[in-house]
Amino acid sequence: MNPPHLPASIAVALLTITMLSVSPARADRCDDLAAQLARNISSLKVGKTAANAIALTHPATTSMRLGCASRNVTNEIFASTESKKPSPAFYDVVASAAALVFTIPKKDTLNGTTRCIKRIGLLRGYDIKTRYRRLDIHCTRTKAGTSVAISRERDS
Repeated sequence: MNPPHLPASIAVALLTITMLSVSPARADRCDDLAAQLARNISSLKVGKTAANAIALTHPATTSMRLGCASRNVTNEIFASTESKKPSPAFYDVVASAAALVFTIPKKDTLNGTTRCIKRIGLLRGYDIKTRYRRLDIHCTRTKAGTSVAISRERDS
């Protein structure tokens, strides 16, 4: 005797249930990246997620966030400080975060960030955009302080 055949709708339902139960629940890739930053950078805390960005806090920064991937950029690290001349701890936090996010050596991200901030002044202006090791670095100085945004375009 031939074994009984299941109707097609029941077979599809069983296949769907099997596929859903096999795949583990997975957090968002950006949340994973924020958790990795918190594990690898001391005193860094992960805050709330809003508008495709995750708030981060660190004593060396006034504000900090991790921008999640969009159509134009892979990710973005933004940090600001109240001082016009950032402390070495600020440079270290920004360079460490950028190195982890973009998987390049910390030395390269530190050099790029330092170079961008040092260019700010009367001759070149207070809004500097530069590229270093395929990273887009945007530095701004205002009366309130200094900010740095590091990102990488999708086509790079």
